[in-house]
Amino acid sequence: MLNHTKKIKDMYEDIQRKLFYIIPEKWEKLYLYTSITDLIDGQKTGELFFYYIPKGIFKKNPVNVYEIPHKFNLDEKKYLKLVNILFKKIVDLREEFKKQELISTWTNVTMIIEGIKFKVEYDYEDLNKSKFSSYERHIIWRYKYLGIGEEKLNKNEREILQRYLIGEKVIRRRERYETGIYIKNVKNIVDYDTENYLEEQNIEYVTKENKKVRNQIINFDEDKSQMSEIKN
Repeated sequence: MLNHTKKIKDMYEDIQRKLFYIIPEKWEKLYLYTSITDLIDGQKTGELFFYYIPKGIFKKNPVNVYEIPHKFNLDEKKYLKLVNILFKKIVDLREEFKKQELISTWTNVTMIIEGIKFKVEYDYEDLNKSKFSSYERHIIWRYKYLGIGEEKLNKNEREILQRYLIGEKVIRRRERYETGIYIKNVKNIVDYDTENYLEEQNIEYVTKENKKVRNQIINFDEDKSQMSEIKN
């Protein structure tokens, strides 16, 4: 059982605050996924994506984090730097947990914010031995957490989901944690000040040329300090 120390709870608060800062509108639910893999040289690689449900009286579709720069006319490169910082904070969280678990620790995590509830689900699956690719796991994750079922998928995606459902009875180690949200009254702004990312301040939005945005996952390579896109 994972031990949620004061330091880890502080790290949760830091992650929550960064999420509020990089979503420039009011929202009511958020679902985040991050995977982290240890490389031989000690560096880390992985991926991060999240979706949020905008607040409103009408039912709204989930917004992909990587659609935000296009949706709100923000500078994409600067925005992705903030996403990269968020990923590194979750890497730090995993490193803190590794101090508790001497043999192995979680490989991927899902964080959920609904109202005042903060939920975390840690998964210990060996992603290097996974039957599914990164893209396929994305399809499966959206089905589980966003309710994007077969009726909204193309033929290839439906086949991926069917393969997953056949093997769903496989038992894997998971840890779950739930608590109240730590922070309140945080403004929804995009904070480009990466030096003082915890400070609340007014930000001038940087406009960019509009272009079509496709669904995408960002893969992080800590060794090369860069991100590569997987688009579908």
